[in-house]
Order: sequence, then structure tokens, then C-alpha cells
Amino acid sequence: MADTNLPIVAIVGRPNVGKSTLFNRYAGRRRVLVENRPGLTRDRIAEEIEVAGRRLLLVDTAGLDPDAAGGPAAAVQAQARAALDQADAILFIVDGRSGRLPEDEGLARLLHRAPKPVSLLVNKLDLPQHDALLADFLRLGFERCHAVSAEHGREVWEALEELVAELPPELARASDTAEQGVRIAVVGRPNVGKSSLVNRLAGEERVVVSELPGTTRDAIDTRVEHAGRLYTLVDTAGLRRPGRRTRTAERGSALMTVRSLERADVALVVLDAAEGATDRDASVASLARERGCAVLVLANKWDLVEQRESQDARKVQQAIQHALRFMPDAPVLPVSAHTGAGLEGLFALVERVAEAGARRIGTAELNRWLKHAVARHEPAMAQRGARRKPVKFHYATQTGIRPPTFVLFCTDPAAIQSSYRRFLENRLRESFDLRGTPVRLRLRARARD
Repeated sequence: MADTNLPIVAIVGRPNVGKSTLFNRYAGRRRVLVENRPGLTRDRIAEEIEVAGRRLLLVDTAGLDPDAAGGPAAAVQAQARAALDQADAILFIVDGRSGRLPEDEGLARLLHRAPKPVSLLVNKLDLPQHDALLADFLRLGFERCHAVSAEHGREVWEALEELVAELPPELARASDTAEQGVRIAVVGRPNVGKSSLVNRLAGEERVVVSELPGTTRDAIDTRVEHAGRLYTLVDTAGLRRPGRRTRTAERGSALMTVRSLERADVALVVLDAAEGATDRDASVASLARERGCAVLVLANKWDLVEQRESQDARKVQQAIQHALRFMPDAPVLPVSAHTGAGLEGLFALVERVAEAGARRIGTAELNRWLKHAVARHEPAMAQRGARRKPVKFHYATQTGIRPPTFVLFCTDPAAIQSSYRRFLENRLRESFDLRGTPVRLRLRARARD
């Protein structure tokens, strides 16, 4: 599974204080659409970064909706509770230009209740002469308080480094694997049938099912035994686009889903086949892949597809595969949670992709594969000034599992094109039956002899 000791740092705050701008600053590029209107977060919500020599997962939460049920105070508390439950540390960001508002005070009171490190970032203080505005926020009572500018990068890294220094050296996450069996995160957009699927697999009504989207609020563990093997199904809240999370109780759904994927061996990405695959389905699948999970795609409500005479089931499958073309190795299974059709072989497939994610390949066998793969298709020549030199691979070794991670040593890693990396990944999957799991390739230069 993804690194179970990877701490999660959540960025929280009311709308339009600069959360996505801060996230982009830390990510090193514009990963999230930013505009001067609240509720416009549209892109990725999680990014793995390194701070002071330590890897962590940064999560950008959605802006709080002042029109949400229960009003602004309820929205503030919902987001804060989710962050307190799921994150290991919190960056609490406020707008220094707007001054201290009641929503900030409500969120601060809640954040003070948990024994987790919190840093207060007073944003939009672009210049030192603006620092006088910081005094108004000292009343919120946080020991770590920084005047920052997410837009210009002022003091943002210093604030994050100070927060990360407060985290324990290692964070124990998942319970003993033997007690849980294979952990399966059931993820997808709202109302695609995730809870119905979990109930079908469990053989009883373990999870509340409703036709209204957003019924599942928390990640719910359900243990299932099949053919003498134990599985833990984790039904997660539906992942909407962050800017579309308008219900108060949905504020933490993305954070909970990220946490569930961090602890999972396999992700079941559920989509509504009757509606067809959407960009959001692709985003959910991409998030699961990025967190290192082996992935199975379940095209749910297939019974509705088959009932439509005008709809060619084969074309629906092709459309799904096209939408998920960035991971063509992930199996796509047409199923119906309503009738149970197509689910007979699900656990066998789960075992197969879980084993692929945990597969270890001996160094000698891996280097025989590398020699044959390079002989079959050599990389492009490296251009160094007026000279062109061949890139030579020396050897390979596996450094991790879940996902399988390999280091390949060669003469010029920078000269290896992305197309050649894909070639090597595809050959690895074919040669060692790594279908369904992400594969990490790291290219390094060998020290000169």
C-alpha cells in the first residue's frame, strides 16, 4: 500500500483566503485552478512533497460554503472536525487583509481542542510593512503564527518546516494486516452505487443506501470473508469536485478518501456505466493510482446498459477504456450491485492485483529482463552539445512494494524520454504480471568508475 508512515498535512480555512494558492506554492506548480471567487477549487487535492528531508502528503480542502445548511458556523465546524479526524497536522490559513472574522474564531476554537500541531498562517501580507495586521490574529491563541504571502512565497516554507518539525519521527497508521486481510477502498463519484456494492459483497445491509447523493459521510469499514480469506471493505464518501461540495457534511469527504487510499492495498473505482465515464471518474482513478493502490474499475449499473436497445454495450466499454486510457492495464469489470451480476470473480481479481502490488522480483531476474528489454528497443541517443552518445543501462534493483518500485541505473537519466519510460513500465507489467498496479521507475546515474 502507499507509505503508511506518510503524514498528512491539511490546509483549512474559510473561502477565498488563499488555500489553493498556498497548495500550488508548495506543489511547485499551478496544480489547482485559482480565481478570486470562493469555491473554485477544481483540480487535484493531494500532493506528495518533501519538506526538510521528510516526505508528507499535503491536502487542499474545499472552501467553506457560507450558504451551506446550518450557516457559516456549521460549515466551519464540519471542515475542522474532518481535518482533526484525518490529518496529522494542520495549516490554518486566514486573510490578513480582511481581518479576524467570526468564522476564523469558530474554526480556531475547534482546532484548539485536538492534540495535533497547528500553524496559523496570516496570508496576503506581501510586504514587511503589512506585518502590523498580524496582531489582530494573535488573539486566536496559536503558538505558531506566521505572516505569509502564498502568492509571492513569503515565509510559507519556513512555516511548513516549523510545523513538520512538530510531527513524531514516524506515524503508525494501519492496523495489523493479518487482522484486516486485504484492505479495499471503494471510491468514486457520489451516487454511483458504492454503498450498494459494499452491501452486496457483505451479503447484508451494512451501509446506509439512498438514491440521494452524498449519503455516506465517513469512511466505513466492513469485514467480509470469502473462500476462507478476510477482506476489509472501506466505503468512502463520494468524491465531488471540491468546488461543488455544497453540503456541510461533505467538507471532509476528500480528506477521508485520501486517508482511506493511503491505507488500502486495492482501490475499487466505481463508476456509473449507465451515465458513462466522466472526467471526474478519471480524476478519482488517478488519485487512487497516485496513492500507490492497485486498481480495479467496476462499471456499475451494467444491467441498465443492457436494458437499452439503443446502447451498444461494447461501445460503452470502449468509452470507459478511453476515459481511463492513462492506466490501460487496470481491469474493467461490468457489474451490477443491484442484481449481483458480474461480481462472481471480483475477489479473485482483487487477490490478483493485490499480489501484483506486493510482488518482489529478484535482482538477477530483474537484470536479465532489463538486458532483454534494452536489446529489444534501445533508448534514444543523448545529445550533449554537438555530440550524440548512446545511453547505457547498467543494472536495476527493486526498492519497494505497494506499489512495486524500481531503481534503474544508467549513464544519462535526463536523456531518457517519457515514451521510453512507458515502454519499460509496459515491459515490466508484461514480464512479471504486474497488471492493475502502478509501477514506479526511478532513473539514476551510476557513480563514475
